[in-house]
Amino acid sequence: MRTLLFILFFLGGTFQSLSQSALLSQTHGARSHGMGSVRLFLPDSWSYFNNIGTLARVDESGVAVGYDSRFGLKDLQTVSLASHWKNSWGSVGMGISRFGGNLFNQQSFGLGFSNQLGIVSFGAKLDWFLTQIEGFGTGNSLLFTIGGVAELSPEVFLSANFSNLNRAKISRESVERLPTIVQIGFSYIPINNLQLHLELEKGLETSASVRAGIEYRLQEWVSLRTGIKTNPGDLFFGIGLHPKQFDIDYAFGQNTALGSTHHLSLGFRWQE
Repeated sequence: MRTLLFILFFLGGTFQSLSQSALLSQTHGARSHGMGSVRLFLPDSWSYFNNIGTLARVDESGVAVGYDSRFGLKDLQTVSLASHWKNSWGSVGMGISRFGGNLFNQQSFGLGFSNQLGIVSFGAKLDWFLTQIEGFGTGNSLLFTIGGVAELSPEVFLSANFSNLNRAKISRESVERLPTIVQIGFSYIPINNLQLHLELEKGLETSASVRAGIEYRLQEWVSLRTGIKTNPGDLFFGIGLHPKQFDIDYAFGQNTALGSTHHLSLGFRWQE
């Protein structure tokens, strides 16, 4: 029944509603989801998607794969891959992601670069973005995104990310634009094993969303997480296991009206 409602929604919607891209607004990586979908200051391979400016603060090179299952609907699943290469002159990142099913799906592939100068790290990326809608065809776009982090003290960080800064359209022939999204965040790390994050996200044509999350590392190899977000209102819980150079993360989200979401990601890190 929910699958039928989902199909009817897309068949009855306008291009404007379809252009509110789920893939562009998504958080990537189960670690982020476990903290209420905060995304701006979590240095790891998923920084390519979440905030390219954070990528320079990752100490190692790495690769990660992720899977998101939403409300039991195959048409709302996401699969992603992210990788980055750390070197002396900065960090190079790459990301591939696909959201949706046969009726409606979005795919992205891109490359980015991030570097740190003093207390500030900054990054930029270009993504090729593909939108496919059954009965309407396929659209291709090139998206430009920038992000950064400022270290105000060893415990306090301010972050920002600007997605689709060039306001790309769904396709050259379309007048509808993909969403441009602005995110700002505050992070507080009072001790090494505790992180607190607060973020605000606002699209040019959508309402603001507030996100807050906590991560507590019980041991070097295990972390516990929880968080909330608004618009829509969701509650999240997560756990991370870090045996040696591996990362295994899982998150569970609950929306009162729609149901539950499940997020799993696996990562591997190495020193250059």
